[in-house]
Amino acid sequence: MSFINLSRCNLNEKLALSDEILLSISKPERYIGGEVNSAVKDLSDIKIRFAFCFPDVYEIGMSHLGIQILYGLFNEYEDVWCERVFSPWSDMDSIMRENDIPLFALESQDPIKGFDFLGFTLQYEMCYTNILQVLDLSGVAIYSKDRTWDDPIVIGGGPCSYNPEPIADFFDLFYIGEGETKYRELFDLYEKAKYEGLSREEFLFQCSQINGIYVPSLYDISYKEDGTIKAITPVREGVPSVVKKELCLDLTNAYYPMKPVMPFIRVTQDRVVMEVMRGCIRGCRFCQAGQLYRPLRERDVKKLKEYAITLLKNTGYEEISLSSLSTSDYTGLNELLEFLIDYCNEHKVNISLPSLRIDAFSLDVMSKVQDVKKSSLTFAPEAGSQRMRNVINKGLTEEDILRGAHEAFVGGWNKVKLYFMLGLPGETPEDIEGIGDIANKIAVEYFETVPKEKRNGRTIEIVASTSFFVPKPFTPFQWASMNTKEEFLDKASITRKGIMAQLNQKHIKYNWHEADASMLEGILARGDRKLSTVIYNVYKRGCIFDAWSEHFKNDIWLEEMEKASLDPMFYVKRERTKDEILPWDMIDCGVSKEFLWREWENSKKGVVSPNCRQSCMGCGGANYGVGICFQPKTGVN
Repeated sequence: MSFINLSRCNLNEKLALSDEILLSISKPERYIGGEVNSAVKDLSDIKIRFAFCFPDVYEIGMSHLGIQILYGLFNEYEDVWCERVFSPWSDMDSIMRENDIPLFALESQDPIKGFDFLGFTLQYEMCYTNILQVLDLSGVAIYSKDRTWDDPIVIGGGPCSYNPEPIADFFDLFYIGEGETKYRELFDLYEKAKYEGLSREEFLFQCSQINGIYVPSLYDISYKEDGTIKAITPVREGVPSVVKKELCLDLTNAYYPMKPVMPFIRVTQDRVVMEVMRGCIRGCRFCQAGQLYRPLRERDVKKLKEYAITLLKNTGYEEISLSSLSTSDYTGLNELLEFLIDYCNEHKVNISLPSLRIDAFSLDVMSKVQDVKKSSLTFAPEAGSQRMRNVINKGLTEEDILRGAHEAFVGGWNKVKLYFMLGLPGETPEDIEGIGDIANKIAVEYFETVPKEKRNGRTIEIVASTSFFVPKPFTPFQWASMNTKEEFLDKASITRKGIMAQLNQKHIKYNWHEADASMLEGILARGDRKLSTVIYNVYKRGCIFDAWSEHFKNDIWLEEMEKASLDPMFYVKRERTKDEILPWDMIDCGVSKEFLWREWENSKKGVVSPNCRQSCMGCGGANYGVGICFQPKTGVN
């Protein structure tokens, strides 16, 4: 029997996959739809069909809160039916191509080609070839210039849309900012355009008049002889020279999905996720999200208590996670946790608290949270030396780290995960060697804190992990030089040797990220439109799922860059100047370029900037008129 629900869909026979096909692929539940809380609508009432795609496998995409929010919001509209689609895994991809099966949406099993919109959430640069996979399997023209009204409008959003240029040729529109604000206006414009018989080109122009909508085809990019950008010029009068980020001004009363779709299989984040706030006060100079989501806005704690009860009842999950960039900075955290601890203990639900800062560690609270002691505690010093932590504005001292570790050990924890970055601007061998030193000091702290007779046969387990620093747009480090693969590997070797030289090295395990993948991420993160040809050509040569190490084919990427006469080092190694036009300069993320440059200069001096609760740094976020910008400043951390 086919997995397709024939009782609610009039289907093309090509989509009726046989049991034989389903049994031949891994995790067929990725493709069958019909999950609890998924939206099914009567097509006779629908004017707009929206296919929402996370360009990775089902388990990754279904863990993403943004999809759940917009999926629920869109389906609140009576005239819109939003359905989901994910990248088929390689086994399913092969079968679909061999059997000429077009990519379909989960809810209706209808081909994506027939939808009005195909929306991508762009979370990670290494998923760019998966976007082309989805377009290709859907029968949608890969390049925007080749599309007609027979194709859906292809729109992208999410953090990677803040530099959309490497993939600009493949998209009709980009939504810059938070999705709760402008989609209704966009849908109304689409319905009007179809009713009036407007051309696709005229519709796209009218879309450019909506704040937050970037239409790449309406901008011409010219270049200097040295390969840098000469000018970014609108091609038509009335097209805005700068597209400003959209922001949800009232987070407490914004839409939130009370009945999220329940996956059939275990996904990466298999729990209730409750967003407590957006934005961050900290201003870490490497962190793109901390800039993009400024200013910090909190949800009312009373509303969150109601959400927690409703979400747990509607899902049946046995764990709830509090989501934000820095959960310990949520001002209502203690009140919320007191409520959750009582409620969750009564209903046998676990509480997950990611994104806690080590300098805000609350032993009293954490010791009451169920099951935390069964897992390791995660600290993110980011750099091995105090000098480098000042450079990146981490706002964290060695004393903070060791005090937090001490409190954790007193509370009964003996497993610690430490996250660092290698390749930070201005890094020295001494800074790198500090990673092993701080890991060893944490081990020493354990042995000094926990007497042997109280260890119950356990000992300290420390896992130190390093990722390679990738400069991102709209951060103070967007102008910085990035390390090469060889430099990254040399630094990983220094780190490993530094750990092995420690007295307690047998208690410390070391992991590091792949250097090749980090290099490509760096190229795509700060790349320009010239890269679209490379992305297309590597896809045609079989590159998909580049985010998965077993599928990543670095040699093909390098070969295609060479064929396109593009030098990887131009994108990676070169430090940008203050007056250089950056590929994303037509986007306004709400944080001024002047502020980011000041922070870049401060980083070179090792100057620590105050967080948003201490003092206003004049980043530009106050222009939105909400959040932390209009709250009293403490002057102290």
